[in-house]
Amino acid sequence: MCTAKIHVEWYKFKSMALYTTESLDTLRSKVDLIEVLSSHLQLKRSGATYKGLCPFHEEKTPSFMVQTGDSHYHCFGCGAHGDAIAFLMNHVKMSFVDAVESLAERFSVTLEKAEGEEQKRGPDKVAMKEALDLACRFYHTLLLHTEEGHVALEYLYKRDIDLDFIKFFQIGYAPSDRSLFTTFAQKEGIPDEILITTGLMTEKKRDFFSERITFPIRDSFGAVVGFSARKIKEETFGGKYINTPETPLFKKSHLLFGLNYCRQRIAKERRAIIVEGQIDALRLIHSGLNFVVAAQGTAFGEGHVKLLTDLGVNQVYLAMDGDNAGKGAAIKVGNFFQKEGIGVAVLDLPTDSDPDSFVRTEGIDSFSNLLKNPLDYLTFLVKTSSLGLDLSNPAQKNELLRKLTEQIRGWEEPVMVHESLRKIAQLTHVPESVVGVGASTPQAYFIKRFGSAGKESIDPDQVLETDLLRWLILRPDPRLLDIAKLNIAPDLFRHAICKRIFEKFIASDGPRDLISLGSILEKEEEQTLLAEIVRKKVNPDKAEEGLVEVIHRLLIRKWMEEREGIKQRIQSGACTDEEALKLAKVFDEIRKNQPTVVIP
Repeated sequence: MCTAKIHVEWYKFKSMALYTTESLDTLRSKVDLIEVLSSHLQLKRSGATYKGLCPFHEEKTPSFMVQTGDSHYHCFGCGAHGDAIAFLMNHVKMSFVDAVESLAERFSVTLEKAEGEEQKRGPDKVAMKEALDLACRFYHTLLLHTEEGHVALEYLYKRDIDLDFIKFFQIGYAPSDRSLFTTFAQKEGIPDEILITTGLMTEKKRDFFSERITFPIRDSFGAVVGFSARKIKEETFGGKYINTPETPLFKKSHLLFGLNYCRQRIAKERRAIIVEGQIDALRLIHSGLNFVVAAQGTAFGEGHVKLLTDLGVNQVYLAMDGDNAGKGAAIKVGNFFQKEGIGVAVLDLPTDSDPDSFVRTEGIDSFSNLLKNPLDYLTFLVKTSSLGLDLSNPAQKNELLRKLTEQIRGWEEPVMVHESLRKIAQLTHVPESVVGVGASTPQAYFIKRFGSAGKESIDPDQVLETDLLRWLILRPDPRLLDIAKLNIAPDLFRHAICKRIFEKFIASDGPRDLISLGSILEKEEEQTLLAEIVRKKVNPDKAEEGLVEVIHRLLIRKWMEEREGIKQRIQSGACTDEEALKLAKVFDEIRKNQPTVVIP
């Protein structure tokens, strides 16, 4: 199972409206785990069992299994275990909210939100996606089957974009008649409000896109959320490219073009190629390098970086245009990743080239060779930043080093800063002390109680309590629930979110699974915690043993805290002799009665 920490995506609701129990029950009854898994894995049936290669570890003999009618999968090789939501969260890297809503959309279930005074009804995102999908098919049909579309088709053919390419990515054409799509959509029952909200229609009731080739823009799960449209005639009004305006579905600063085609491979290999243009991305993806993304009509920013780091990416390759603007973009984008401790390499494309033109003229093998022999970011940074400078001139060399060291010292990771400064010294042939290596000690992070993982403190209370919840949530067994009820009181918890989830989970009268949590989890931090719970593997054969062990540790924790509390009161000097003697007897009584787990 992927060990990269799963974060809550940028677009998650800060306060998720609660889904009604009735709609979640409907969803639960309709979810077909085999159907969900089959979209991502090759499963072969053997009697009542489906088998396949586990997506969470490398293997040659299938050990990933699902029993017909079961709502859980299990891998006997690595211990991966969970239901449809756990699979989508761990393998496809969806957030909890996205996983629930994706299943509801897939199995045609309307998720009703519980009534609340502060809740505001937002746009119907399902209806928006249906309208956008309709537009995608409409434009695609016009490109392939109309006289006006064939003019655009000839333009694409001249760019070496063939019919297979066009059909695979559903490239289309928006006609010059600015009422054609709007009229069609209205006849199909799409309300004007939805057409305007999706950016398909203007406030003046006209088609937003006209006389342009259209490229569908999809979210990371494949749903069309907008379009980028290129004009093929100079007289067409507007810039060369126009994009769907910002909508509830289409947010350029947090959307990576091409990610839907590449998400699984990027997550598996933990690397990605970043290009500037959409055609660049599509060309490489179509040629087999399906771990490519591009920013969407805006400069690459920190929101885009987060989308990739959330997938566990630890290496990026920058394949920007070969001109000066492309080199400047590579420096800026590379800095975002280096700042976060992510490895960066830069492909050295010819000055008058971009990935699309390079592949068309030199072939995909030549591009792959560039990918195998890139420049590391610091070498590229020094090389590019030195252009036009005379490094034999002390003043110019000093200015270069000042600029580079200032950039590097703005990075987050102390080791990255230290080692990068050392390399800058080597590349510019100056002593390490000149660039400040060893001049300062990276700031130590204060760790509460136990230790840290990177820059983040580890809360041992949360670790222990999430272990308890993991056994109960991922192994919904009545016997485990009985053991928990007999031994655990709410005052055993130290972590407020864990306590809340436990209380709601125990009090539930219905099924206790990940879907049921859709009516419990309201806040971002709760959903983040759930992602941590789902991420870790459990061995179902040792479920009772594991639960008993963690309950015992919780009981011992409270037992030790009670002893320590009495001890501190005795030693405080605030007690009379009589009070101290009574406390000592209580202390001795507690010490003799170490708690044990009650097994029904």
